[in-house]
Amino acid sequence: MQNSPASTGFETKQQKFETIVSREVFTGLTKSYEELLGRLGYRLVFTKQIHVQDCYSRVGRDGGIRAVLPYHDVPTQSSLPTLVNLDFTVTTTLKSATFFNDLLARLKAQLNDQEIFS
Repeated sequence: MQNSPASTGFETKQQKFETIVSREVFTGLTKSYEELLGRLGYRLVFTKQIHVQDCYSRVGRDGGIRAVLPYHDVPTQSSLPTLVNLDFTVTTTLKSATFFNDLLARLKAQLNDQEIFS
């Protein structure tokens, strides 16, 4: 009869991974960028294009923008701006949302990588 990890007091890499990612700090990890924003209380709104410089003049109650996040991805030379609005929406482009979905997927893949915990 084989000893199970529980009976021997040792955890397998998979069990260790599951224990770590089940901690409260990782509960924000979700299936998508839109779901992550939803858990934070924001609704995602898409627009075709965001002119960052114009948005700065709309920050505040009158313009309806809480924050301008002018993210620039250096490796791809892509501008991926996002607006956090006072009405609890986040305005972004499809390109930006796709980029951040991919970033979330890469983070999850790194967490799933068994070598992280060796």
